[in-house]
Amino acid sequence: MLFELSEVSLARGNRRVLDSVSAEVPAGATAIVGPSGAGKSTLLRLFNRLADPDAGTISYRDRLLTEYDPLVLRREVSLVPQLPALLEGTVESNLRYAADLADKQLDSARCLGLAGLDPDFAGRDVAKLSVGEQQRAMLARALAQQPKVLLLDEPTSALDHAARDAIEATLAELRRELEISIVLVSHDPEQARRLSDWVVRLEEGRAIEAAPVEEVL
Repeated sequence: MLFELSEVSLARGNRRVLDSVSAEVPAGATAIVGPSGAGKSTLLRLFNRLADPDAGTISYRDRLLTEYDPLVLRREVSLVPQLPALLEGTVESNLRYAADLADKQLDSARCLGLAGLDPDFAGRDVAKLSVGEQQRAMLARALAQQPKVLLLDEPTSALDHAARDAIEATLAELRRELEISIVLVSHDPEQARRLSDWVVRLEEGRAIEAAPVEEVL
């Protein structure tokens, strides 16, 4: 099992964002779905220890997450946030920064290709990229660390239909090309159906279902 959650709770101020969540997330492709404010993005951040729960436990590959050094964990379990957060400079400099953090050799052309970008994007200024291109550059930067798990927080929410379809095709190709697991937050059940094998459905901070996609959706 990739991740296992047992009675996981987390509060912000007086609001309980996650309430006794117990669920399994297998290797492969999992979608976390539910209405706005259900706790989807918060749950995703727990998986690479950008936050820790107030109560309960999370295991990654049968080992408690708290036993992992957060920085080491984030090189293996890489989060691509909803809004692009690229560093100033070129696409190549962003990829190199990520690869150096993970102590990996950078093959920028391969990373860009896996993210659906031509190699000539390496020299482009990130400030001059479209939102869709920035999202792909973020994906390429995550891949530069050669992670085993990609956490994707609403990766197509700011894109038009054509760009959304292109990103979805890229993610499907990634699964064919690499032995990598994907955990995807989505507000769109149809997108979850297209991209995932397993679904965790949240409502008001609670896990209502965790099962194969055809059972939940």
